[in-house]
Amino acid sequence: MARMAGRRTLFAGPVLLVVTFGVFAVAALSPFDPVKAYAGTAGLTASQAGLDQLRVNLGVDQPLLARWWEWLTSALTGDLGTSAVMRQPVSDVIAERLGWSALLAVCAFAFAVLLGTGLGVLAARRPGGRLDRAVSGLAYTLEAAPAFWLGLLAVWFFSVRLGVLPSGGLTDAGSDVVTAGQVARHLVLPALVLGISQLPWFFLYVRQGVADALEEDPVRGARARGLGERRVLLGHGLRSGMLPMLTLIGSRVPELITGALLVETVFSWPGIAAATVEAATSVDFPLLAALTVLATAAVLAGNLLSDLLYGLADPRVGFDG
Repeated sequence: MARMAGRRTLFAGPVLLVVTFGVFAVAALSPFDPVKAYAGTAGLTASQAGLDQLRVNLGVDQPLLARWWEWLTSALTGDLGTSAVMRQPVSDVIAERLGWSALLAVCAFAFAVLLGTGLGVLAARRPGGRLDRAVSGLAYTLEAAPAFWLGLLAVWFFSVRLGVLPSGGLTDAGSDVVTAGQVARHLVLPALVLGISQLPWFFLYVRQGVADALEEDPVRGARARGLGERRVLLGHGLRSGMLPMLTLIGSRVPELITGALLVETVFSWPGIAAATVEAATSVDFPLLAALTVLATAAVLAGNLLSDLLYGLADPRVGFDG
């Protein structure tokens, strides 16, 4: 296990280097001008000399390779630079917003895994039954539904029509204090929408895996020995059927990040979504590179977690092979 984790860590270094350079290269080809974005409306009346000086101050007058290398060497010492669009250090931008994004993602992921697993096991007990047909049809429908569309639908139904849940933000309007109760109420809809957008894949994987496991000879033998159906289902079918789902956890991380950005935007959740969008449209090199590295590291960590969970659940899998 330690050897595999070490190899993955060494592999992550070159991947992150390539990703950061790609961010700077794509940003350099972008039609957006970071100087005009930073100057805002003042840039409309500013002289060309003033804009040129601002370009020098922001460091965007340097060649692509020089800008990337300067950011990289500073980042290795802990200095991620200053966000031009947010007007504050990049580390502060991430520190203020990352916790809220993590809270949303963890709650949504836990909801999707637990509910998807439970429904998958129940549907696998009687393939082709009413529950299986109903939930499978709903899962295929949700699989094709965009997260932002689900978010808008949830706002219309729960906030506008029923008025039982807030439509967005982190606290109630006019409140100057962030309380746990307010955060919990405002978290329900975005976490529910993000979790539902991820649920179909977990349900379908668990449903198929458990259904296949229940047809295997060891399970039939357990039933022939007189073991109860519940023990057979949970002790044999679920354990074997969960193995394919474990590999899904890591592969869903990119979709979870993308879905979180859309859901945060719909519900005005104070995570990193707004920062990511503003960094991209304003060509904010330091912030855009840091957020991209963060997302890439999350994907790599998710893939490693999937392999570790699969290896722990199935001893036949060798970590060091």
